[in-house]
Amino acid sequence: MDAFPPAEHSIPARKVGGWKLAIEYFFVATIVAGIGYVVYFYINNLYLPQPFFYEPSGVFMDWYSLSYYGNHPGAYNVAGTIYPPLSFVIMKFASASACYQSTTGELSRACDPWGVVALISGLLLNVVLTFLTFRKLDRATAFPRAFALGLGLPMLYAFERGNMILFTYTCVLLGFGPLLKSARLRWLFAGAAINFKVYLIGAALAPLLHRRWMQTEGILLSMVLVYLGTWAILGEGSPNQIIENVTFYGKTFGASRILDMWYPSSFIPAISLLKGTYFPISTLLDSRVSDALLVVCLILQHSAQLMILLAAAAIWLRPEAVPRHRSVFFAIAMALATSEAGGYTQIILLLFVFMERWRGIALPTAIIIAYLLCIPAEWVVAKVPPMVRWSYLANRDIIATYGVGVFAILRPILGIFIIWLLSAVTIRDVWSDYRKRGVKPRLRPAPHVQLPPAAAS
Repeated sequence: MDAFPPAEHSIPARKVGGWKLAIEYFFVATIVAGIGYVVYFYINNLYLPQPFFYEPSGVFMDWYSLSYYGNHPGAYNVAGTIYPPLSFVIMKFASASACYQSTTGELSRACDPWGVVALISGLLLNVVLTFLTFRKLDRATAFPRAFALGLGLPMLYAFERGNMILFTYTCVLLGFGPLLKSARLRWLFAGAAINFKVYLIGAALAPLLHRRWMQTEGILLSMVLVYLGTWAILGEGSPNQIIENVTFYGKTFGASRILDMWYPSSFIPAISLLKGTYFPISTLLDSRVSDALLVVCLILQHSAQLMILLAAAAIWLRPEAVPRHRSVFFAIAMALATSEAGGYTQIILLLFVFMERWRGIALPTAIIIAYLLCIPAEWVVAKVPPMVRWSYLANRDIIATYGVGVFAILRPILGIFIIWLLSAVTIRDVWSDYRKRGVKPRLRPAPHVQLPPAAAS
C-alpha cells in the first residue's frame, strides 16, 4: 500500500565510477563555470545575463506581483490568477502584512524582506533535500547530480523569478522521492504539490499504471483536503473561479514578441509565434520558412506526446519491468509538452531523469542531456538595440543588451529528446521482459529495478 517506496526507485546495480563518474563531474565543472560567468557578467554590467529574465527590474517579481493578494482579496476576480489558494496562503504567512496596505509589486518588494527570506530558505532547503535524496539512491553520483539540480539553471532561474516552483519542487521531492517512509506523509506532500501547480495532477494518476490504486486515492484525497483547508484560510478560490481563469489563460496565452521565447519548456510559444497569432512573424521570416518551421515544431510536439502514450501503455502491460518514478516523469512530461509553464519547470522533470542509472546507451544519453539543461549559459546570435533599464540588484539605471539565444531554441528540443529516450527504453524493457517470460506476470520488479541499500537493510 506504500507510495513509491524507496525500495523501488531505479539506482545503479553497481556504483558508478571511472569515466562515467568523470563525465558527471565534468558537467559539474561546466555548471560552476557558468555560474562564475554569471557573477562576472553581473559585476561588469550590473544585471544578469541571458538566459536570466530580460527585465532586470523584475527579480523575485513572480512572488511580489501576487503577494498583495495573500493579504487582500482579489486574487481570482482582479488578478485572474490560475493558482489554487495554497500559494497565497504561503504568501500570507511569509510576508509583512503592513507592507501591503496600499502598495503592490516593486513597492512592496522594497518594503517586505520576508518574501526574499522565504525564497532563499526554499532554495537552500531544496539543495539539502536533493543531496539527501540522491545519496539515498547512489552515494557515488549524489553530489554531482544534486549540485546540477540544486544549483543549475532551472533552479536558479526559478529563484531569480521568485516562482512558487521552488516550493512545488520541495513537495514533489518529498512526495515522490525516497526520503519519507510514511506513505501518508508522501501523499500529503504530493497533494500539496498539485495545489501549487495544477498541471501536476497527472502525477497523482501515474501510480495507476502500476496498479497502485490506493496511492492515487491517497494523493487525490490529500489534494482535496489541502485545497479545502487553504480555501477556507484565504476565503476565495472556488473551483469555478479557478476553472474560469485557467480556461481564459489557455485561450489567450501566446508569444507576442521574440523575447517571449526567452526560456520556454515547450514548443507552445514557438508554435504561437510561427502562426502569427499575436506577432507578425511575416515581418521577420518568409511565409514558406515559417510554415516549414511550424510543421517541424508540431511534429516534435506530437511525437513526444505519442511516445509518452506508447510508454504508458507499455508500463500498464508490464509494470514490474519499469521503475515507478518513470511513470511520474511521463505524467508530468505530458502536461509540460502540451502547455507552456516556463523553463524552470524542467527541475521537476530532471529530478526523475537523474534517478536513472548508467545502463545501455539511451539512459546515459538522457542523463547527459539533463546535465546540459542545467548549465546557466546562453549563446546570443542576434542582439536587439540596447535598452535603458533599472536594475533591482544594482539599485540603479543600467544599459542592458539582449538578443535571440540559440539555447532558448535548443532547450525544448533537448527536452523532447529526453522524452524519446526514456520512452524508447521503457518500451524496449517491457518488450524484452515479454520475450523472456511470455505473458506470465512478474511477482517482483525486474533485475534492472534495484533496491537502494537503505531499503534493503
